Amino acid sequence: MPKIDMNDWPPYSSSDLARREGSIAAAKLMANGAFTAPKSGACPTIECTIVYGQEEQEAIAKKMEELSLVNPKTKLWKTIFRSEAVMVRESDCILFIGSTYAGDVLFDVDCGLCGGNEQCSYVYNKKVTKYGHIDPFESKIANPERLVNGPLCSQWVNDLGIAVGSAAFLAGQLLVDTRPLMSVGVAGQKLGYCPNSEVVVGLPIASLAKNPYVDIIPDYQYLHLNKVLKKTRKDYALARMVHWFDYRSWYPKDKGKEG
Repeated sequence: MPKIDMNDWPPYSSSDLARREGSIAAAKLMANGAFTAPKSGACPTIECTIVYGQEEQEAIAKKMEELSLVNPKTKLWKTIFRSEAVMVRESDCILFIGSTYAGDVLFDVDCGLCGGNEQCSYVYNKKVTKYGHIDPFESKIANPERLVNGPLCSQWVNDLGIAVGSAAFLAGQLLVDTRPLMSVGVAGQKLGYCPNSEVVVGLPIASLAKNPYVDIIPDYQYLHLNKVLKKTRKDYALARMVHWFDYRSWYPKDKGKEG
């Protein structure tokens, strides 16, 4: 009779891959939740990308570790990106949610939410424009080192937040763990995920016995499970080589049978 064996150990074994399929299915429904979330003017501003697989998640984690060094003066920045890179490695899949309007199609209601006294002109004046339209390609070239190429239209950024919240709410209903992380979104954007968006949020998703996104210990990049297991395997192998007797002669005697 056909059957599906599911377990969360060892990682990427056949039983673990079968378990991960549930998380991927949840990610698709979470993307639906992001699409149906309320939007300003009912405009379709959201795009999603779902990424899974050992190589793909490792590439995202390495990009996060690379970005942790962008600002060497900030230790907190480095710690956050490196710790959250471990979370990406421990996840089943990643859902990226981006805003396709925030950088180059402003809501144009002069609300001032972007932080500029000149309201919408504040964004237009800081980006490359022609015929009254923002050129997202040229604007990126003008600020190649920025993690997020702002300023952005806050109306659309607010919509992105509502979409992310809707996806996270649905994760709770589906009983899978997730956590919206800006660091994951920035790394995914740099790798080309959500290619039409100027700002992206990443939601790693997991269905494990222990939620990998909370109760994180200090220096997690050094003390996560894989690191601890690697050190344990090394210590075990070295300890086996430190002995004096042949294994056939050094077993302790059963005291209950002694004369």
